[in-house]
Amino acid sequence: MKRALDVRWDGRLVGHLTQDEHGELGFVYASDWLAQVDAPALSASLPRRAEPFTRRECRPFFSGLLPEEGQRDAVAQALGVSRANDFAILDRLGGDVAGAIQLLPTGSATRDTAADQRPTPLSEDGLIRVLDALPTRPLLAGEDGLRLSLAGAQSKVPVVLVDGAVALPISGQPTTHILKPPIARFSATTENEAFVMRLAAAVGLDVAPVEARSVHDRTFLLIRRYDRSIDDAGGVRRIHQEDFCQALGVAPETKYASEGGPTFGACFALVRRTAVRPAVDVLKLLDAAIFNLVVGNADAHGKNFSILYEAQGARLAPLYDLLATVAYPELSPQLAMKLGKRATLAEMDARAWAAFAAEAGLGWPLVRRRVVEICAEVSAHSSGVASELMQPGLDEAALSRFAQLVRDRAEICAVTVQ
Repeated sequence: MKRALDVRWDGRLVGHLTQDEHGELGFVYASDWLAQVDAPALSASLPRRAEPFTRRECRPFFSGLLPEEGQRDAVAQALGVSRANDFAILDRLGGDVAGAIQLLPTGSATRDTAADQRPTPLSEDGLIRVLDALPTRPLLAGEDGLRLSLAGAQSKVPVVLVDGAVALPISGQPTTHILKPPIARFSATTENEAFVMRLAAAVGLDVAPVEARSVHDRTFLLIRRYDRSIDDAGGVRRIHQEDFCQALGVAPETKYASEGGPTFGACFALVRRTAVRPAVDVLKLLDAAIFNLVVGNADAHGKNFSILYEAQGARLAPLYDLLATVAYPELSPQLAMKLGKRATLAEMDARAWAAFAAEAGLGWPLVRRRVVEICAEVSAHSSGVASELMQPGLDEAALSRFAQLVRDRAEICAVTVQ
């Protein structure tokens, strides 16, 4: 028997995600959606058409809404379903996902949270309970009233704020922030990500706002969602977005370029094809690529860049998931996407940068100038950013180490373009 979920955008029916008796996914746009000339496509990889999309065509987008790797295993175990069953997981978690859409039981209406309904802020003990639960139950999967999903291999849960305090959403309520606990097997990842994200903002990159918080002796990150807008009355609206793997039709299991995932060449081409101001966003992507190399974020793969579909048109989304992975010797220093066919900072030289410029479709003098400028900005701001983050509950020694690490790398990187 075929099963179906309604795919809704701001309450309007976009189409149906289906699973046939053999477990195969499919997607078809609703005829009413196609009849609206201004109704957008769900994804750059799913253009508007009447014919149904096969599993191969639609799975990269829909599976791309779900957690990955060990997080997916833990979610499936908590829900009592197979990790390979995208439909079953979306059926349980698809009420609030990345972007503007919701996946709901067929025929059910979206439910707006009443204006007089406010979730109850979590107490300190409640926050500890959530932090304790997330390693084995990512996204609090299976908790009554919560249908939440986010992509990624790190533990996290979408939340809302009530007068600045963290709260779990009421059923159907759009979340506005993402709570991320530290990664248990690595030290000071809260401090690391907060530092790198704040440093990116200080350098002038467009970055999702982030705040490091602590409760008792536990730290966590609070990231403001860029795919939500909040009006003056406090109303929240979902804004559509998709990561580069979704837009390019690449399954999340092959997100790394070495496994068939997006390369920088494909990423720059995607931005030029989709952005309403491609010249602006191409330069933003260039700066992001340089910055990630300088700070040692080797995990900047295709799912860590996104397209944001605003009313004014599509643009490169603010950066997120920035971490100096080279601070942890257990992790590979190899870049998820090579620059000029080179995979580490130690391999970079002027020839490699020139090859990267050609792959990106940019002039070598422009790329050389931006490398020098970003290295200088990183060196100038790293100590100040680390100092601003130092507060009770956070590891000040770790922040100082991260600042020194990126300063040293910036000095080396500046030399590579000479």
